[in-house]
Amino acid sequence: MRDLLTALALVLVIEGMLWALFPEAMKRAAERALVMDSGQLRYAGLVAAATGVVLVWLIRG
Repeated sequence: MRDLLTALALVLVIEGMLWALFPEAMKRAAERALVMDSGQLRYAGLVAAATGVVLVWLIRG
């Protein structure tokens, strides 16, 4: 559970840094997400999640 909370905290750190350093680019990315088809977003989310699982599996072995 501690690892999960640490991972979630790191996600917040990274996302917060992106919004702080590149606010206009993040706004454009959010605008693009709003006009994308839900299926495309779902597919991208599943690919990102699967990639994350594989990376954790490789790193934590």
